[in-house]
Amino acid sequence: MLVAGHGTRDAGGAEAFREFVRELGRRHPELPVAGGFIELSAPPIGEAVAELVERGVRRFAAVPLMLVSAGHAKGDIPAALKREQGRRPGISYTYGRPLGPHPGLLAVLERRVEEALAGLEGYDGGRSEVTVLLVGRGSTDPDANAEVLKAARLLWEGRGYAGVETAFVSLAAPDVPSGLDRCVRLGARRIVVLPYFLFTGILPDRVVRQTREWAAGRPEAEVVSAEVVGPAEELLDLVMERYHEAVRGDLRMNCDSCVYRIALPGFEDKVGAPQQPHFHPDEDGHDHGHGHGRQNGHGHGHGHGSHAHAH
Repeated sequence: MLVAGHGTRDAGGAEAFREFVRELGRRHPELPVAGGFIELSAPPIGEAVAELVERGVRRFAAVPLMLVSAGHAKGDIPAALKREQGRRPGISYTYGRPLGPHPGLLAVLERRVEEALAGLEGYDGGRSEVTVLLVGRGSTDPDANAEVLKAARLLWEGRGYAGVETAFVSLAAPDVPSGLDRCVRLGARRIVVLPYFLFTGILPDRVVRQTREWAAGRPEAEVVSAEVVGPAEELLDLVMERYHEAVRGDLRMNCDSCVYRIALPGFEDKVGAPQQPHFHPDEDGHDHGHGHGRQNGHGHGHGHGSHAHAH
């Protein structure tokens, strides 16, 4: 199994990913497991593939350790895998789908909310006065942003919260302060800001900081920050579930609103855009900066049609 991560400039977040991969290996000693990053952190995906090949692996399943399918999951990772296949004749792979939303993840998010509320004076377990603001990474891909709203709705349904609103910490609206403003306008007095992130890093830290700054000027609202998902049992189990899906060929990637297939308003130029790998700074051949947004079109190689086998 190859676990593919985004990468972060936060050393703790990068190490959390690496330790997560090591834990998967410890739990499944019969299964060769390696992990690598698209950018910002070591090791790069190419190095992780090389590690598997050195261990005698010729066929592997890649699981994107990402909550939503945006440019990296749809384009950069499949392109990197295709590149590695070209470098190492004889290897083959399947490509799994991102993690969320999934009932196991929703259970962890619910737990993180309750943990955040537990320390509040006067909280008696009544959820009807609790509004949750779920904060995603944010993307230029509308389909990816919509997945965050889907997770928020699923977290709301049946759990008794006053509401679950959404915000994004980068690239998409509403931002965190605007999301908090919306909660208050809707009548919220007790708000839990819940980062929709797997591990700590620069962006989750930014969510906490923006929350603190917003709350400092609004004493009428009780606001508390929850922790990230972290290496929960449910997450470890879910990664294995995605791995087994990929091995079986049970790949149910959503293509109905993908900007690389469908001409969504304002994104028509992305349909059929070419795909190239995102070179990691630690890899040979890296010769460009790390501009994002529409880098190389984040192409079409997430395997629509063949659904991510990406050969």
